[in-house]
Amino acid sequence: MAKEKKLVEAITSMDEDFARWYTDVCVKADLIGYTSVKGCMAIKPAGFAIWENIKNELDRRFKETGVQNVYMPMFIPESLLEKEKDHVEGFAPEVAWVTRGGLEELPERLCVRPTSETLFCDFYAKDIHSHRDLPRLYNQWCSVVRWEKTTRPFLRSREFLWQEGHTAHATAKEAEERTVMMLNVYASFLEDVLAIPVIKGRKTDKEKFAGAEETYTVEALMHDGKALQSGTSHNFGDGFARAFGVQYTDQNNQLQYVYQTSWGMTTRVIGALIMVHGDNSGLVLPPRIAPTQVMIVPIRQNAEGVMEKAREILDALKKAGVRAAIDDSEKSPGWKFSEQEMRGIPLRIEIGPKDIEKEQAVLVRRDNRGKTVAAIGDLSGTVPALLEDIQKSLFEKAKAHRDSHTYDAHDYAEFKEIADTKPGFIRAMWCGDQACEDKIKEDLGVTSRCIPNEQERISDVCVCCGKPAKKMVYWGKAY
Repeated sequence: MAKEKKLVEAITSMDEDFARWYTDVCVKADLIGYTSVKGCMAIKPAGFAIWENIKNELDRRFKETGVQNVYMPMFIPESLLEKEKDHVEGFAPEVAWVTRGGLEELPERLCVRPTSETLFCDFYAKDIHSHRDLPRLYNQWCSVVRWEKTTRPFLRSREFLWQEGHTAHATAKEAEERTVMMLNVYASFLEDVLAIPVIKGRKTDKEKFAGAEETYTVEALMHDGKALQSGTSHNFGDGFARAFGVQYTDQNNQLQYVYQTSWGMTTRVIGALIMVHGDNSGLVLPPRIAPTQVMIVPIRQNAEGVMEKAREILDALKKAGVRAAIDDSEKSPGWKFSEQEMRGIPLRIEIGPKDIEKEQAVLVRRDNRGKTVAAIGDLSGTVPALLEDIQKSLFEKAKAHRDSHTYDAHDYAEFKEIADTKPGFIRAMWCGDQACEDKIKEDLGVTSRCIPNEQERISDVCVCCGKPAKKMVYWGKAY
């Protein structure tokens, strides 16, 4: 028992120190390791397996919309980066530069890509000639580098993994439709697969991506009441195309500029998974994203017939399409239970000599620790149904938490009181003036998260200045 207690105590209580709890889960659940490269993490097999599942599911959804994968260089010549003024100014503080190649000074500095808009524009300028070449629907899976001052596993690191889609279209209408389409892909993925409820909306001009005409976002609320931007989709209009000379000949043999989009999701969604669903025992993974959905734990595994029955159950589950494994280590059952809970395995199956005699197994859910007994012969049907119930329950729990931590502010005094005392989203009306947005951030420490697609009129005046309101905005403290 001493060892089992020590394992659980390895994770700080989230009520005691949420930031420490988060880091403890990342390390103790074996998702990441620290490296000698400051600000960069090693993603260990357990963490990378989650990213692989995210990648595979997103990639499938992208391809269903006609997207193809490509790969661009990781270096960007300085002269290329500077072609779009707003873009380069937005990323200048975070850029890492290569100044030497081997023993020689480079004739021109090379930026290690913080994002690849300029590379794709340069490529499209050479690759697109006619209206027959459009649309171009490309995506790449890669890493990018942004020289962050303060880093945290998954949430903010100097190098991180992501996908970045870059598309080119003949008309502004097509570009806007693609921008919204990809935002909806992200939203459905987050809700259906990661069980994370999101708010879909548009960023204010102050918060939009550098060089974009419009930035759309999906915002999620973490357990501590902070928001996390979980995916963005940008409409560039023809601004980048004009800067880079990306043109095509239309059906009337006239030269036209293309309209472009960009959209991305990163490994920070693993951080969202941890902070939305985790508890004081560690990680809690929704079944649809969990690399291992079911862990079979043999009790008295050296007893006659126990391991054979465990393998029989494993084979039946795999045939039913369940990602299952057996913990046949020499650790005690109690230690195994704590370890699998820490790693977030959605469902545990306990099978021992007494269970075999009764032709049954004990099923233990990770989300609520509920126990059920099921006939061994029925597990190929019982387990998938239970996994779906866990998936649904996790989403409903996260949505209930978000809704109960979303507040309406009708005037500035109420806004301040909520911002000071109630972690979560704050809905309030806004006049559209950046001066009010800046004042709210400076005074209250909250930022505009998004102008939601689903608008409600909380009042007729701006919560800050009292002038006529234009939009309802979600505000909050954020990662």
